[in-house]
Amino acid sequence: MSQAEYGRVARPEPCVLELVSKLAREPWTDRPACVHPVLGAVARMVHDHSTKAGRRALLPFAADFIDTARVGFDGSARLVALCTSTALATAEELAEDERRRMSNARRTALYLLGTADEPAGPAKWWLPALNRVALGEPFYRTFVAPEQAAEAVSVTARAADDIRLRQLLKQCLAVQGARRPGAPSPSWSASPVAQRLWL
Repeated sequence: MSQAEYGRVARPEPCVLELVSKLAREPWTDRPACVHPVLGAVARMVHDHSTKAGRRALLPFAADFIDTARVGFDGSARLVALCTSTALATAEELAEDERRRMSNARRTALYLLGTADEPAGPAKWWLPALNRVALGEPFYRTFVAPEQAAEAVSVTARAADDIRLRQLLKQCLAVQGARRPGAPSPSWSASPVAQRLWL
């Protein structure tokens, strides 16, 4: 190794949420406060299951994540319903327990959206109990829904390439109201923050 090469450490490529944290003027993190926790879970899993080129292709969406951290059951439930429906439709082989978890998560999400009669799985018990003390929504948004959406993306990734995973993330952004279908991506690459990330 030459003297010029010694000490030069290749910096790993940032994930889209780390770029979001800088654009939003938050501390460097892959969990910026301005991003909805379920949307953040989806983005992290899409990043983790993408190729190097696929990860870089996610960066133009960074500005779309800002200010998506709205409260309420609807946003979380829509994202879970989309991700679990995609997993159930695209995964070629699902273990019985995976299919049960995906189906229960989807049914609970549909219940929260008003299109199913009752929640499914463990939510039958914890959701009514926590709702009585006004903790159901924050518990679902912060803990349950992100885990369910992340597992659904991981299941989907078995049969999906970068393009399909990126499309799922774009659909999640649209569901969350962050991106209008067909709208052009913001021009992030000219920003000083984006340029510094690649130096």
